[in-house]
Amino acid sequence: MTSASTPKGERRRNELIDAAAALLAEGGFDAVRHRAVSERAGLPLASTTYYFDSLDELITAAVERHGRNELDAGARRLDELAARHRGVDTVVELMLEQLLGPEPADSAADLDGVLLRYERLVGTGRRPYLRSLSVAMSDEMDALLLEICERSGMPVSLHRLKQLIALVDGAVVNALVEVNPEPRAAARKMLSEALQPTA
Repeated sequence: MTSASTPKGERRRNELIDAAAALLAEGGFDAVRHRAVSERAGLPLASTTYYFDSLDELITAAVERHGRNELDAGARRLDELAARHRGVDTVVELMLEQLLGPEPADSAADLDGVLLRYERLVGTGRRPYLRSLSVAMSDEMDALLLEICERSGMPVSLHRLKQLIALVDGAVVNALVEVNPEPRAAARKMLSEALQPTA
């Protein structure tokens, strides 16, 4: 990577990363291209190759920025969460907010957002250069979810958490395969049933 050795250079590099992260969230990996990123950032096309040695490096920075923004939002949410017993429905919503993103009012927008999220997850598996970053961010998400459950009076082990995440993933993917317009609702139902005391 070419170092951004001045405040202006660092600012420009961050603007490119922000633009790439926004494109990634809106259109997946295929949307992150040198020209699209430079246009979104309002910078010359050559700036993408000046600050990044390759498109892979730019994509990695975008994935990290996007993931970091989501984890930071989750950490802020956790900071606001007082430790007390919560009902299953509340814990389910808190977990889905972290795993699927905040639920928009428009169900079509929610479907698009969830679909893009899972396309990114699958796309990460096809890009070996993203694996170590993906593992590190997954570990941070696990820690966040464990703390949410702990503060809600419903502690779970890491093994059990992994099972619950797999359950959500399976429900979402199955809903998408069935062209179900509400994959979040499918995940909510499965997770709620799994977290019931009698489950």
